[in-house]
Amino acid sequence: MLVLEQILNGIQFGIALFLMSAGLTLIFGIMGVINLTHGSLYMVGAYAAALVAAKTGSALLALVAGLAGAAVAGIVIEALVIRRLYARDHLDQVLATFALILIINQTATMLFGRQPLFVAMPPALSHSVTLLPGLVYPVYRLVVIAVGLVVALGLALPINRTRIGMLVRAGATSREMVRALGVDIRLLYTIIFGLGALLAGLAGAMAAPILAVQVGMGEQILILAFVVVVIGGVGSIRGAFYGALLAGLIDTMLRAFLPGLLRQVMAGSNADALGGGLSSMGVYLLMAIVLLVRPKGLFVRQS
Repeated sequence: MLVLEQILNGIQFGIALFLMSAGLTLIFGIMGVINLTHGSLYMVGAYAAALVAAKTGSALLALVAGLAGAAVAGIVIEALVIRRLYARDHLDQVLATFALILIINQTATMLFGRQPLFVAMPPALSHSVTLLPGLVYPVYRLVVIAVGLVVALGLALPINRTRIGMLVRAGATSREMVRALGVDIRLLYTIIFGLGALLAGLAGAMAAPILAVQVGMGEQILILAFVVVVIGGVGSIRGAFYGALLAGLIDTMLRAFLPGLLRQVMAGSNADALGGGLSSMGVYLLMAIVLLVRPKGLFVRQS
């Protein structure tokens, strides 16, 4: 049962990565912008949810605040900064968005301090259920998995099956042609960026009851989200979904079982140190293997 529990933990972690990487792959793959502030939008969503939860005690209002806070912040960033970087080199995009990370982190420090905030689990979701004899699992983590599956379906259908999705994909390959057809490409890109920010805010709001909400919390998950985008294929929602699940499962299973396996052949302290190091490398080794076999990722976005 321990294996099944860790598999569920890996799926839950993978779903959280998907919520981050889905928005990132839309912005990076479709708009061609390297947006390092995506992790900061995740942090904004977590802080907004934590503050509203503390004031109102309502999990629903906290979730809405996390979504709205990240979406508004994303739209403002796009209008003031990102919009001027579409035609610029990727290095300019990296430098500008990295500067925004520093600005947002320092602003959060001045407003909230460096002490982490802790969000209480919603009472209705704070218990556990028995899935199988001997397997008891928290309801909240199951809800995170369910929300991620709904979001994956809700993104895949519009992007691949609707006229708006067609315009989004067309704007990625020929911005001038879409503009010539009478489409306001600036508005379209603002909507895409806002959607990506909203997904980051959703990830942050749902992570708030599980993790400590603190300054800089977005940087670590941002790195993993970029890894997921590379594994799945830039611009592919399906690739982000499967890449996130693979990364979540491998990271969780290695951290759970590798140190124990190494203890069979070496001293406990050495096994823990080596196991922890190899576990941290697991996702990046997965990325290297995928790139060796499929240099453009598992699912290449169709133009």
